[in-house]
Amino acid sequence: MLIVDAQVHIWGADTPDRPWPPGRARQAHKPSPVTKDLVLAAMKEAGVDRVVLVPPSWEGDRNDLALEAARLHPDRFRVMGRLAIEKAESRGLVAGWLKQPGMLGLRFTFHTELQKPWLTDGTADWLWPAAERASIPVMIFPPGSIPAVDRIAERHPGLKLVIDHLAIGTAKKDDEAFAGLPELCRLARRPNVAVKASALPCYSTEPYPFRGLHKHIRQVYDAFGPRRVFWGTDWTRLVCPWRQAVTLVTEELPWLSGEDREWIIGRAICEWLGWPGPRDVVR
Repeated sequence: MLIVDAQVHIWGADTPDRPWPPGRARQAHKPSPVTKDLVLAAMKEAGVDRVVLVPPSWEGDRNDLALEAARLHPDRFRVMGRLAIEKAESRGLVAGWLKQPGMLGLRFTFHTELQKPWLTDGTADWLWPAAERASIPVMIFPPGSIPAVDRIAERHPGLKLVIDHLAIGTAKKDDEAFAGLPELCRLARRPNVAVKASALPCYSTEPYPFRGLHKHIRQVYDAFGPRRVFWGTDWTRLVCPWRQAVTLVTEELPWLSGEDREWIIGRAICEWLGWPGPRDVVR
């Protein structure tokens, strides 16, 4: 079974040539560098075969560390890179985006007071047709903006969209955190939309196996099916051991068939993003 985490961040140290934003060291869940080597060691311990690296939003549009990791370990890492959507000079980068070794697509966040309006005020309008023409998958984090995403998906049926963290953008826990799932699940009628069931233990007050999460995972599975639900952890803020996040899917959801588990835990994200590789990994 190929185990692929759909979202992990890495970042560098706080240095003069790579300064952290003010207050970041105090806010960070891990206020130190998160290197590729640290991730590789943790992957081995958890039994994770591959990771989709997502540069953190607070680093702006820097993709260098993630691309270097993918260059050095192409069997382990690929990248969903960042682009300054609000800058005109970014428009010329899309056509050749996938020519960067290790790059699989684009990832954007629309959850802050600054970024959220970009989905509806015209700032991001240029991106969707450009990515569609270039066959670039796009991951987005759009809490509170599902209707806007629905319109984008409808207008650009050739654009592959992935909704991060089930669009949960709240500090609430348990059932309250998942109150928006019915609206999200209505997006399942768009065949070009998939979802990342990522960081879910972060929204539970229960210990492993997080039984209160199971019904919410089932709701998403019933809507999107196993080929459009991608497991992930957002590892740097995960509240449980990485291995437990794996076995939540592989051992604790009895209503999943063996084939369903294979799709959700790795095969589906690789197929959606175009990351070729063996169906199964022999350890």
